[in-house]
Amino acid sequence: MRNFIFDNPTRIIFGQGMITNIGNEVRRFGTRVLLVYGQESIKKHGIYDQVISSLNDANLSTVEFPGVKSNPVLSHALKGIELARNEDVDVILAVGGGSVIDTAKTIAVGVKADPDDDIWEFFTYKKKIRDALPVLTVVTISASASEMNPAAVITKEEDAQKFSIRSPLIQPKTSILDPTVLFSLSPAYSAYSAVDMITHMLEGYFNNSEHDSPLQNRLVEGIMKTVMESTEVILNNPENYNARANIMWSATLAFNGLTTAGMGAISLPAHMIEHSLSALYNIAHGAGLSITLPGWMKYAVHKNPAKFARLGREIFAIEETDDLTAGVEGIDRLKRWFSLIGSPTSLQEVDIPGDDIDTIAENAAVLARLWRLKDYTRNVISEILHLC
Repeated sequence: MRNFIFDNPTRIIFGQGMITNIGNEVRRFGTRVLLVYGQESIKKHGIYDQVISSLNDANLSTVEFPGVKSNPVLSHALKGIELARNEDVDVILAVGGGSVIDTAKTIAVGVKADPDDDIWEFFTYKKKIRDALPVLTVVTISASASEMNPAAVITKEEDAQKFSIRSPLIQPKTSILDPTVLFSLSPAYSAYSAVDMITHMLEGYFNNSEHDSPLQNRLVEGIMKTVMESTEVILNNPENYNARANIMWSATLAFNGLTTAGMGAISLPAHMIEHSLSALYNIAHGAGLSITLPGWMKYAVHKNPAKFARLGREIFAIEETDDLTAGVEGIDRLKRWFSLIGSPTSLQEVDIPGDDIDTIAENAAVLARLWRLKDYTRNVISEILHLC
């Protein structure tokens, strides 16, 4: 196990009925709040009323900023920054999933930046984040773990580039997780969420600089089994509280730094390639990952067959003794499971033609360079995409 510092200051308030606490939590950090949310779903399912009631009870002044879409875009975040500045808000509350939370984090950075700053330069690492408004969240879709990590992802539409920022200054102060809000999540997005969680964990599981990691291996394998079992329950019974609760907490644990602590340097090649799919074609992030992860695994299995074999044996009880054969079978079993829960596993399934692979690879190679994934040249990315 490598040296590490694990510092995760987010306060988690978990359970049914806990949304009523959000007003008092926000008040710890400010009195004038920008409420960031998506379309109409939080109003349709009663979450909006719970949040507004709690904010009113805490005597907070609320400015609303709706309209965040899946695969959030910079142009919308810039409008939020302008609104937050004009309204002199001092705290940001995100009510939604990863797209909403990431937009809120971008706004939090932008409000505190110099008015002449190009916000995109924080995403290209040309500028360092030096301040941000406090961010709190009420989670309505569990997948990204943005509610308990210091990162945000957003797309610059005109360049079709989906990049990220990372800073402890955008780590949420408090996040409220009520599993009952997931009852209304569609089967498709329940599946995509599971894929996202699994990919978060497997990226670190396979791509790290520590090869003696029994504890971290078992953490990933245990959470992954829980995600798979709970997802299967949910697809048959969407209002199973324990299954939704297990999913909600698993999503947070999958990417809050816990599963990679002590693993040294990690990389996210499947995410890197998927960012191009969702930037260019606006497909759901989880749907893109169920395409890119198996493709990347097929490319990488020959480099570390023992680790891939371990996954196949632990998750799918594969008995094959040859590591490479067991590893390949494990990849096939995972891909079949993605299909079983209704997530796409090929570019063809989402109507992306093979002729577009060069364009996708060129787009992804820009992010590969930014993330310093030096082994992932345009040609390597193209090879992986052909496996998708």
